Amino acid sequence: MATQDLTSNAAVSGSTEKDLTGGARKSALGATTVTGATGAGEPAATRGKTTIADVVVVKIAGMAAREIPGVFDMGGGLSRTIGAVRDRVPGGRPNVGRGVKVEVGERQTAIDLDIVVEYGVPITDVSHDVRENVISAVERITGLEVVEVNVAVNDVHLPEDDTADAGGETRVE
Repeated sequence: MATQDLTSNAAVSGSTEKDLTGGARKSALGATTVTGATGAGEPAATRGKTTIADVVVVKIAGMAAREIPGVFDMGGGLSRTIGAVRDRVPGGRPNVGRGVKVEVGERQTAIDLDIVVEYGVPITDVSHDVRENVISAVERITGLEVVEVNVAVNDVHLPEDDTADAGGETRVE
């Protein structure tokens, strides 16, 4: 079954790197640049170029994953610890890209997520909902095709984690 390639006339500028589409070019800053056709006879929407930086996809995926009920936090243990310190520093802002890795090609992207789920929620349901929401948001906002979203559950947040040693009480006297 043949599919029509709407961007077959597009050329990509920047330094050469192999990507998901087998030869697209990316700039040195990790951005994909698609250059459209030029000339007065071309439709206005195809004149010029659009650049989507990897960090754009990272932020969109991070925000979409955090919207799902049951996702407590994102990232591995060390990145969460560093993030917690950063969040407490005055003027510091949360890193929405923590726990998100992306590979962005000319027309496609692949996303890896590290998440922490709340205790008691079905992990398969949460990962399914995360996957759906991330794919929907990235495809809608960027126009890139998401080829895969890999979800790694690194930890489970327990209710007693919030109240650990709150009053300095011990179990035995």
